[in-house]
Amino acid sequence: MRTLTGTLVSATAVAGILVGSLAGASSSFAATEAATEAATEAAAGAATKSAASAQAVSPLAVDNHGLSTPEARNVQCWLMDNWGYPGPLNGQLGTESWKAIQRFLQADWGYPGPINGVPEFSTDRALLTFLTAEYGYPGPIDGDWGPSATVAFKRFAAWCAGAC
Repeated sequence: MRTLTGTLVSATAVAGILVGSLAGASSSFAATEAATEAATEAAAGAATKSAASAQAVSPLAVDNHGLSTPEARNVQCWLMDNWGYPGPLNGQLGTESWKAIQRFLQADWGYPGPINGVPEFSTDRALLTFLTAEYGYPGPIDGDWGPSATVAFKRFAAWCAGAC
């Protein structure tokens, strides 16, 4: 009986050690898996931040500043005739349209920034200066685009229809 009891105790001890080892291995595996997942999320977060940073400086696909597609096409026709816009005439003011607008604004309306096709603060400020002088924008010339700026820009787009 002693031998049987000793064997059972030994078997139980071995099973306990084995289960403990497996539990340790699984918790170790779980910790490793959690660490890997955290590292993956951190890398994804860094990639997202990098993508967001890259987006912040890259041109928007299209920004019509409140113009309809036909109105924006009118502006593109005028830009093509006068400021080196290479096309297409699709009514979508994208990077190339905004580069042409920036060339116009730099030549005649005090745009100080780069010709990069991004309609940012300095682009809007120079465009507002132009719209104030020529198309009835009542101000202020602060670089913030609002409803009054859109109305004046639509007047300019109507005038540009003659270029199409």
